[in-house]
Amino acid sequence: MDGDITWPEKSRELQMYCMDSTYWNDFKFRDDDIIIATWGKSGTTWVQQIVAQFIFKGQTVGLPVGDMSMWVDFRLPPLEVKKPLLEAQEHRRFLKTHLPVDALVFSPNAKYIYVGRDGRDSVWSTHNHHVNMLDWVYEALEELPDMGPVIQKPTTDDMREYFHDWFNREGYPFWPFWENVRAWWAVRDLPNVMMLHYQNLKNDMEGEMRKLGEFLECEVDESKWEEMVLHCTFDYMKHNAQESAPLQGSLWAGGAETFVNKGTNDRWRDTLTEVDVAMYETRADEELGADCAKWLATGEM
Repeated sequence: MDGDITWPEKSRELQMYCMDSTYWNDFKFRDDDIIIATWGKSGTTWVQQIVAQFIFKGQTVGLPVGDMSMWVDFRLPPLEVKKPLLEAQEHRRFLKTHLPVDALVFSPNAKYIYVGRDGRDSVWSTHNHHVNMLDWVYEALEELPDMGPVIQKPTTDDMREYFHDWFNREGYPFWPFWENVRAWWAVRDLPNVMMLHYQNLKNDMEGEMRKLGEFLECEVDESKWEEMVLHCTFDYMKHNAQESAPLQGSLWAGGAETFVNKGTNDRWRDTLTEVDVAMYETRADEELGADCAKWLATGEM
């Protein structure tokens, strides 16, 4: 890598009920590690599936992607349980984070994939994730050492109200949204960072997969390409959701098929008012700048 590059340095910790950035502090990187980063509900599981197809060359049987590709900063299981599991993995590791760059230990040798999605679309997917989470998950989070208020069950089924809670309380009920996007956008030009967008994956998944494979420097057996693409389609992942979802979907009512939900965008258009939309778009410009806001909304750079 170019010696003149200024690499990101961790400048703070982000610790809360579900996430602890200190889990990365003593992490032993390998030069071929792949880190998949998102705010959340932005296509993380989809990209994990795509990356797995490159690493395992089209294999799906006996490939529990959701468990192999661990969310490193998630507090369940605790670090002392997770660390030896990560170190024991012999395949090329592909890991997940929901941290902004400034709270993440950054390796110049690893590959980073950031997946963006319009915040309004992420909110609709977040609600499905939130409303279907099982009681034992809330209880397990409550039992962890205190790092601030623990997520509670949704207090409303009204999606417009849920959106306003998310908007006014900075990513509620999860973690700050704008700072996450802004931090990754700032490092988009680094040679080991690739920016993907959910809408571009929907518009041309095969083309985006090709770009991703090149970025990861993965050789493709063309005789397996069509099968690899098939394994990354929404229908395939929905039908085989137990292998795609974390912990086989055991955190949610209805299991893995609840976690791999609809995969659609623009559901907010039937709910949000013109005032709501203008409010969101103005905030996006203010928080991100015009270029990043445009990318987040459309995938266009």
